[in-house]
Amino acid sequence: MRVMTGRPLLLVTGGSRGIGAAVCRKAAAQGYDLLVNNRSDKQAAEAVAADCRALGAHADIVQGDTSDEEGIAAMFAAVDRLGPLFGLVNNAGVVDVTARVDEFDRARLERIFAINVIGKIRCATEAVKRMSTKHGGAGGVIVNLSSIAAVLGAPGQYVDYAAAKGAVDTFTLGLAREVATEGIRVNAVRPGIIDTEIHASGGLPNRARDLAPIVPMQRPGTADEVADSVLYLLSPQASYVTGAILNVSGGR
Repeated sequence: MRVMTGRPLLLVTGGSRGIGAAVCRKAAAQGYDLLVNNRSDKQAAEAVAADCRALGAHADIVQGDTSDEEGIAAMFAAVDRLGPLFGLVNNAGVVDVTARVDEFDRARLERIFAINVIGKIRCATEAVKRMSTKHGGAGGVIVNLSSIAAVLGAPGQYVDYAAAKGAVDTFTLGLAREVATEGIRVNAVRPGIIDTEIHASGGLPNRARDLAPIVPMQRPGTADEVADSVLYLLSPQASYVTGAILNVSGGR
């Protein structure tokens, strides 16, 4: 049980690495308590939580795969132990190896959409049940992580990932309008080429640096730069912002 700190509680899915880890650390520094979700790397999640505690936050970790109901249930059971929930950063996501559409198989598509679309919608469902004034909650904020791939299409690389992120954009807009009178703001961030570990999982560990020349700013972004935008959308400074999608893509 969390000692009541007066700090708002934030659940960050995929919080053990990359953008999610940067969000956790910045949120801790800005006065939030954290629930750091990870799928499989408990050690990395604990390291992030320890950093958050050093910044004055209460921070717990919770293991759970957003692509299955057991994982989502574990996350929100932890929320109910620690709550009330103020914010959800719907960050967990995956890519697969680069391939053309005529090389995709069904298993690849089911994995991409299970995590990047269905998992995000299910986490938002559970968050709304706890935040919405319609359900007796005090309101809150959801920030979905999309991608600039949603508007570029990612041909020859990750068309399935781009399509999934397009679904996230549409979901963000629809949910924002659905709960706008229930105390909940819903927005998304569209990162561009960001130097994180996700590229290695797609088989191209140097992708961010290799693609820098196609970015108008001529460099990849950092996880911290994306996290700053997420923290803005969570903050009172964004009190009249809902249904917005913020590009953090260096002009791409």
